[in-house]
Parts: sequence; structure tokens; C-alpha cells
Amino acid sequence: MCGLLAYLSTDADRVTDATVTGVRDALHCLHHRGPDDTALWSDSRAVLGFNRLSIIDVEGSPQPLPYAQGRYRILFNGEIYNYVELRQELAAAGADLATHGDTETIVAGYHLWGADVLHRLRGMFAFVIWDTETRTAFGARDPFGIKPLFTARLADGALVFSSEKKALLELLGGSKAAGGLDPAALQQYLTLQYVPEPTTLHRGIGRIESGTSFTVVDGELATERWFHPTFTPRPVQAGREQELYDRIAAALDESVSKHMRADVTVGSFLSSGIDSTAIAALAKRYNPDLLTFTVGFDREATSEVDIAAESAATLGVRHFPVVITAEQFAQAIPEVVWYLDEPVADPALVPLYFVAREARKHVKVVLSGEGADELFGGYTIYREPLSLAWADRLPTAGKKAMAALSARLPDGLRGKDLLRRASIPLEERYYGNARNFSAQELAQVLRGHDPDLSHVQVTEDLYRQARDTGYDDVTAMQYVDLFTWLRGDILVKADKMTMANSLELRVPFLDPEVFALASTIPLDQRVPPGSQATKYALRRAMEQIVPEPILHRRKLGFPVPTGEFLAGPLHEWARDIVADSQTDEWIDRDRVEQLLDSLRTAEQPSKRVARQVWELLIFMVWHGIFVEDRIRPEIPETVYPVTL
Repeated sequence: MCGLLAYLSTDADRVTDATVTGVRDALHCLHHRGPDDTALWSDSRAVLGFNRLSIIDVEGSPQPLPYAQGRYRILFNGEIYNYVELRQELAAAGADLATHGDTETIVAGYHLWGADVLHRLRGMFAFVIWDTETRTAFGARDPFGIKPLFTARLADGALVFSSEKKALLELLGGSKAAGGLDPAALQQYLTLQYVPEPTTLHRGIGRIESGTSFTVVDGELATERWFHPTFTPRPVQAGREQELYDRIAAALDESVSKHMRADVTVGSFLSSGIDSTAIAALAKRYNPDLLTFTVGFDREATSEVDIAAESAATLGVRHFPVVITAEQFAQAIPEVVWYLDEPVADPALVPLYFVAREARKHVKVVLSGEGADELFGGYTIYREPLSLAWADRLPTAGKKAMAALSARLPDGLRGKDLLRRASIPLEERYYGNARNFSAQELAQVLRGHDPDLSHVQVTEDLYRQARDTGYDDVTAMQYVDLFTWLRGDILVKADKMTMANSLELRVPFLDPEVFALASTIPLDQRVPPGSQATKYALRRAMEQIVPEPILHRRKLGFPVPTGEFLAGPLHEWARDIVADSQTDEWIDRDRVEQLLDSLRTAEQPSKRVARQVWELLIFMVWHGIFVEDRIRPEIPETVYPVTL
């Protein structure tokens, strides 16, 4: 694990002492991603910088790692879980291996197999390989985008790549030099709750997309998608369903066993949900002394903490709960947003930051359950195509009548949104799990709102691919989520909040072998008709893994009481953020204050309005840090030592 930073010049002899110093200074922005070691390497065309968090082969794989008598240098952020098997395959193919770690397997594989090495890697990764002979570079990101990689072009023409955007801002010389804010990206952020790949809020900084490789030849960047997620549902013969459940259980067990490989102690996050519980139960098979961690809020009602504690007791693992207050929640926001780089308006990332901080006191690596819902059909919204199947049979005139009726009904009336959604095609109504602002609401708060810029533009190519492949509506939604919600929200907060605490998070569900099996599950084994169940086959497979008292317990989700906070203890805090913000070019602050006031005066704060206000507050804090340079969070120089 590490924070990587690569400077690739377009001209020979462009690299100077000042260049190396600039990269070294910018590398400090990534200190939290790798506090155990810092290294730099350079030649006349490239400067490679690296911060290391030691997990595997602490002494044997210093980066930037050389290979083939120094022909190549690799920067690698991530873990390759099948590196042991890959080393054996490489050795049999004649590779000369000088280390015992996973980094060398990538560059050795590239030397032997070229870009085909990517299809042999099981893991999470973002890497850059510099070829000193050809003066070219090759790199890639993992299939689902677990590990990030930002890129920009500097004023001197050099291409730079980094694990975090803030290091590129340092090299570019600030927000204005990075091209200023992209109004289209801001509008998409307020629509989606995150900025969709490959863009960022700065015009001059982009991202290498998930499942994409790239080359740099003569200073020109070219990208190519190497991973094409494909769902191939196969019917299950009646009476043989258990065979499917057994295969799922075996695939998860094998994935967890690989994800437990490390030279340090591996723990596990544990929530009220079935996914993290299954991961923890499997992890305990390989570490009987497993440590688990959970987080919740200081509230009287039954919480995530209470249920996770019951699960931990049932599993027989040592458990560490974290309970946070509204005040702690608010105080952490500037630091959390600094670590994020790009604004993500998911309130759940704040408690994730706190539980990662607690976990880092005890372990360097944790497992978690991200990806199960996208792969196995776990979101409740995936049932919508089944519940709206009747609407698909209506003629166009009938759908227009429903839309007209919905428009005349008062806001908040039960059934209004159902009629609206039933009257429009899936491609227009579904673009992920965050739907905070309608176009009309967004126009009231976003200055320069572009009515021609829609969420449909983000997903239209994805839906076209899904339809061309013949996917049903539910499978199409899962496919869209792999490229939107999963990589834009779920995996960003997972990576950034754990790396903020120098903690490595691993996600066994997002394993190529697990996906290969999950992609074959038929629709009726994901969201069976006539039932409210989701990810049905996965739940049945977990009967072999999760104790009965936990298996059928209702999931709480991860409820963050944002509305209660903004209406009560954090109301004045939020008003101060709005009052101090210098975002008038982009946001109508009077409208934001009206929304905020409505939360306090309402008998029951609207969850939808609370989410809207939260999105705007996070953008204002982000703007205060990365544009105004007015908010300067105190970022610790060191991380917590492992005490157990």
C-alpha cells in the first residue's frame, strides 16, 4: 500500500533538481497513505515518488522497484492477493524474481506478457511502470476502481499521476492553475452526490477510470478499457439451487482466505448488515483471534453499535465499538473533506473515518463488505422494475396520463413519485442510489444551472451497452451502478477514510472470481418475484457462514441522523459555514439558508431536504479548503501505532 506520485516529462533532460524537489514536496500530501517509508527515484525524463504503508514483504520490495537490470521502475498502490501463485507461474516462465512480495509480480508479468498481465491479477491496484529504454510508461487501475489514480498535465508539458488529487494541485500551483472549477462537474455532483469519473471538479485534473489501462508515449496519454464487466445469467435447474449456494459460499471463503494474506494483523469492520458479518465469520476461520470494529451515534434507540456487538458475541470475536456525538461529527468535517480530495456528500463517510481511526490503533488491515449489493442484487431499488412491470404494458398515452396526474398532485402526497417514475423509462429515472435534487430544485440553488445537462448524459452510454447486451432492467441497474455509485461513492469513501488513518481496507466481495460467479446468478435468485427479498442467493449461501440469529435479522442500514443534527445541535454550525462561504459565483446562499431554516421549523425534518443541505455544506467546506484556501484543517503528521 502506498501513495504514489509520478512525473513524466515530454522532453529529454527536462528533469532538474528543482523538479525532484517539487515532487518531493508534493509527495508530503500523501504522507498518510504511506507513513512507513518515503523514496524518490529519477532519470532525465521521469521522477517517481512513493510513500509506503508496509503490509507484505516489509524489507524486500522497496519502491520505486527496479526490474530487468533496472530497465523498469514501478510504483504500485494496492495488493495482489494471488501473488504467491503468480510468482510460481512467473518463475516457471523464466522470470528472474529478486523479491518475495507482490509488487514484482506486476512488473515481471508486464515484461513477459505485456498488458495481458492485467487479466491475471487478483487484487486492488493502481500502478505506473516506467520503461527507461523506450522512455514510455504503462499503468492501470483495478477492475472496480478500489484504488484511485488522478492525472494532470503541468505547464511544462509533463504528465503527472497521483493517488490523490491534492498532490497534483500542489504541483500545478493551486486551484486557478488547475483550470478552475468545472461547472458541469459541479452540477453533476449536486445531482449524483459525487463527481462521476473520469472528471473532477477542476478542469485541469482528471482520473484514470476503473478497469482502464494507459500508456504514455512521447508525452501523449492514451487509455483503453481492459475490464468489461459482463453479466451472463444462467437458469438454475429446479432442485439444484443448493449447488449454486454452495459455489457462492466456496468462492467467498476462497476470496477471504486470499485477502487475509499479510505480514501484519488483519481485522474486520462489523456492522448490523449481513455482508460484513459474513466476511467477519469467514475471516475468523483464518484468524481465530480476529478483531472487529463498528461505529454508531450517541442515541437512545437501538443502534448499529448494539447490533454489531451482538453479532460479535455470537461470532466469538473481540470487538471494539466507537460511539460519536454530533459535535465530534461536525469537528471532523474539514479534515474529512481534505482527505477526500473531491466532495462526496455521503454522510456515512464521517463515521467511517472514526471507526477507521479506532481500528488503526490495533491493526493495519481490515476487511469490509463493500460490493455485495452491486454484485448480488442487494439494493431495495432493484425491486422497482418488478413492482412497475404493469406500467411497461401501458400504451404511450397511458404513461403520459400518469405523468400529467403526478404533476398535479401536491408534493409529499403518497403515490405521487410512484406515478411519475412509472411514466418514464428506466434510463431516465435511475442513475444510482442518490437522488437528492430534481432539475427544478437544482435550478433554484445552483447559479448558471444548465437545463440541457442531465444525469442521463452520465449513464446513457452505460444503458446503451446494457441494452445491446440484452440485459433485463434489474441487471442493467446493477451494471450502471458498477460505473457510478460503486466507484463514485462507495469505494471513494472506503479508500479515502481508511487511508486517512493509514489503514488498508480490503473488499473480498470485489474479487474477479467472486464477480465471475455472481454475474451468472439468474434474476429470480437475486430479486425473486412475489417477495421482498434482495440478493436472495447470497443470503442462502450465507446460511453456511453466518449464525442463524444473525442471518434473518432486519438490516438497519447505516442511518446517519443528518436531519436531526442540522435541525438541532449542528444548526448554528451549518449556518456559519453558509455565512462564511465564498461560493456566491456558484451557489445561491439565501436559498441554502431557507432550506436550512426549513429543517429547524418543520415538525419532522425532511430527510430529502437534509440531504440537499448536506451536499451544499460539503461543497462549501471543500471550496473553502481547495479554492479559497480559507479553511486549513490540522492534519496530523503521524498515525496511531499498532498496540495489539
